[in-house]
Amino acid sequence: MLDFGFSEILLTSAIALVVLGPERLPKVARQVGNWIGRARAMARQLSEQLEREVSADELLKEQSKPNPPAGAAGADPHAAPHAEYNPPTTVPTTTPSND
Repeated sequence: MLDFGFSEILLTSAIALVVLGPERLPKVARQVGNWIGRARAMARQLSEQLEREVSADELLKEQSKPNPPAGAAGADPHAAPHAEYNPPTTVPTTTPSND
């Protein structure tokens, strides 16, 4: 954003002290700080709102896309889906007990 060095801040402060005087300078500095805080808050709110709008627009575009049929290209979309293969489970064998 703005790149102020130490010398620029010192020069600005000295000019403000001469122009405003020691009585009014703290009050003006407080007001300027409040304005800067408000401006940053508004900028943050604006960027968050833009992000929400872009996300909502992308979601709307994703929902409006037609879903491609599952399987290979050219497959019948009305055909029943293939069942998932589940291998048979083994039956536990009992071991003879040593009674």
